[in-house]
Amino acid sequence: MRVSRRDVFKTGGMAGLALGAGALGSWVPRLRAAAPKVKIGVTDWNLRKTMDIAAVELARTLGFDGVEVSLGRNAGEQLPAADPALQQKYLEESRKHSLPLPSTCLDVLHRNYLKNDPLGRRWVADSIGVTKALGARVILLPFFGKGALQTQQEKDYVGDVLREVAPEAEKAGVVFGLEDTISAEDNVRIMDRAKSPAVLTYYDVGNSTNNGFDILKEIRWLGKDRICEFHLKDNPNLLGHGKIDMPRVIDAIAEIGFEGWAHLETSSPRKNLEMDMSYNLGYVRALVQRQV
Repeated sequence: MRVSRRDVFKTGGMAGLALGAGALGSWVPRLRAAAPKVKIGVTDWNLRKTMDIAAVELARTLGFDGVEVSLGRNAGEQLPAADPALQQKYLEESRKHSLPLPSTCLDVLHRNYLKNDPLGRRWVADSIGVTKALGARVILLPFFGKGALQTQQEKDYVGDVLREVAPEAEKAGVVFGLEDTISAEDNVRIMDRAKSPAVLTYYDVGNSTNNGFDILKEIRWLGKDRICEFHLKDNPNLLGHGKIDMPRVIDAIAEIGFEGWAHLETSSPRKNLEMDMSYNLGYVRALVQRQV
């Protein structure tokens, strides 16, 4: 199949070509017509559009398949994204640009830690209805900084809280995704304690690499049934220019038969957001296309 310059631009590949042929190397495949099983989205915060409906249009303009939406950190009586008027705006933008909102991020857990704050449990419960209203399926539950899971008692507590809340998530058809700094084995222990198919691992290849885990081994060990979504990043570098062997990561994702969303959570080392996001998208999309 012959690929025109226009077709390459549509996949985000021209941003990669701008770095020069030497930067791309031999990994560039011939693009194929079949649809890839993995969809490539982007987080609203890495678009610098946190809780901003403009993230939808920007994600579409850059060529992404979807956008992960933050639910807001400044919660008072309710989550900021619980506002029906705001939800309606997101849905209108999603329809207007034919861009789905596959997942949400319960970023208030960066303030009200699920491991020890009763408010954390409340926000987890409240996030179910908000996420369903947005037409999303996955709720990212972050555990970082002072909210990171460090002791077995904290991990057990989180598993117990999720066991209480998970039945409502099951009814709503949404899934909680654990994103954290612990091993795949520890995440599965939490999942087993929660005793629900609505509690899965949200696997971030950058976080797990930085915390010393063998990401290729963990992805294969977890398998497609225990991973709800992926974050792809190798910050502060462009993808393919850091320490993570991204072609092998995509190979592992394909090997387990994962069919879902992988969102870019990448930084902008060249201080040009659109150029760097376009490059990273083109790089990953080409890797995914070679699996088709």
